[in-house]
Amino acid sequence: MLVDSHCHLDFPDFKEELDDVVRRAELAGVGHMVTICTRIKKFDEIKAIAERYDNVFCSVGSHPHNADEELDYSAEDIAKLAEHPKCVAIGEVGLDYFYDNAPREAQAEGFRRHIKAARMTGLPLSIHTRDAEDDTIAILKEGMEEGAFPALLHCYSSNRELAMRSLEMGLYVSLSGILTFKRSQEIRDTIKDVPLDRLLVETDAPYLAPMPYRGKRNEPSYVVNTAQVLADVKGVSLEEITKITTDNFFRLFSKATR
Repeated sequence: MLVDSHCHLDFPDFKEELDDVVRRAELAGVGHMVTICTRIKKFDEIKAIAERYDNVFCSVGSHPHNADEELDYSAEDIAKLAEHPKCVAIGEVGLDYFYDNAPREAQAEGFRRHIKAARMTGLPLSIHTRDAEDDTIAILKEGMEEGAFPALLHCYSSNRELAMRSLEMGLYVSLSGILTFKRSQEIRDTIKDVPLDRLLVETDAPYLAPMPYRGKRNEPSYVVNTAQVLADVKGVSLEEITKITTDNFFRLFSKATR
């Protein structure tokens, strides 16, 4: 049984066939999925999906693209929403300097508030970072100095330093379909040095479909393709990487039930 630790089942791409998407994931051996929140204002919609399916969990948080829209939510507000029984994570949150859709100061402030919420709840923080490695490391280090919290680098596609520094701080690393792309050899080389007990897999569906589906709409069933490439990179079987990443998921997402 695999776990898709990060997908977006509330997105319009799935509206007309969500039951079929979840069923295809189950048939492919994907036992659980986490549908990730990108706007706190839409948490009601996201938790409704988690309530609808026994094998779907959810998170609560603001994507960095939307950071300036949701600074009226405090860490305490986020923690309160996270009390929902199917909410198993905080985020996704972080820094995105590639698009810069929100002011960087707002992104940093939102990041810090979500870190506080993760510390308050004990739920893992799902971190989005793009072209912002140095500031991501600095804010994580600052946060850890105030008190440890669980976290993972979602959709890892950054430089080696971010991965290694994050591992030193106790973070996990989650791999998406990017791992399967021809141009991603540097990422594969870095992942060779990430301990097996810190690795997870995800789709980030509907985005980033792995090979051979690249360019098409992604969905949770395709996480199997990413897991196979991860197994090849680590020199283990698909069965082994399935067990390892699933065990890692339930260790990190400790509120989730098998």
